[in-house]
Amino acid sequence: MLRFFSLSFLFAGLLLAGCATEERDPTAKMTPEEIYTEAKDNMRGNLYDKSINLFDKLEGRAAGTVLAQQAQLDKAYAQLKNGDRIGALMTLDRFMKLNPANPAVDYALYLKGTINFNDDMGLMSKWFKQDLAERDQMAARDSFEAYKELVTRFPQSKYAEDASLRMRHIINLLAKSELKVARFYYKKGAYVAAVNRAQATLNDYPNSEAAETALIILIESYQALGLTQLRDDTQRVLQASFPESRFFPKPAPAVPVEKKSWFKFW
Repeated sequence: MLRFFSLSFLFAGLLLAGCATEERDPTAKMTPEEIYTEAKDNMRGNLYDKSINLFDKLEGRAAGTVLAQQAQLDKAYAQLKNGDRIGALMTLDRFMKLNPANPAVDYALYLKGTINFNDDMGLMSKWFKQDLAERDQMAARDSFEAYKELVTRFPQSKYAEDASLRMRHIINLLAKSELKVARFYYKKGAYVAAVNRAQATLNDYPNSEAAETALIILIESYQALGLTQLRDDTQRVLQASFPESRFFPKPAPAVPVEKKSWFKFW
């Protein structure tokens, strides 16, 4: 009899525990596919916290499956939309480390680059009109490396063309940042430092939009240092590379001479 009551109490306890678990975890009886569908529905409704939690459950419930891998990518996007940039980057790095052969690695690289791209720098930048070249460029460099890996490893990817355009933008941004420093040194009279920075811009970003300005800073710095030969050599490079440069004075347009008719006396 005691054994019967003990078994009854044990069974009742397990039943109650099971009920409590279902109350705490509404996904307990859901299939992985149902969890994924609900998570995507929450994303469409901008309920990113809920979708992230569901993707976490799905990863644990269906570990090693294609659906779990897709959940990792969707989770990274949800984290980004939820304002968790660092968390999104960590999720993407983990996805690529665990699934190097997954066909969506190109998308993961593209998303990683885009997270760091920060073209408009958010709402605060729009309010204060902050120059992108005045910011710390670490994120821009990280973005460039992700895009570069994408273009190198997956040249046929549908994301490769846009990644290449963004890389070009980043190069111009980084070059502009270097020129900010070069101008600062020049205005302070630190001409050797200005030369070094302008030369570094040309070496690191030779095809950037900043190349013309870098050459002009070199010419003006060499002039200030009395290095006339280097000034003249650099000026020849500027003229060959940028014949229409603003550095060279434009000849004044000729004033047309009005021809007088033979019958006019004024």
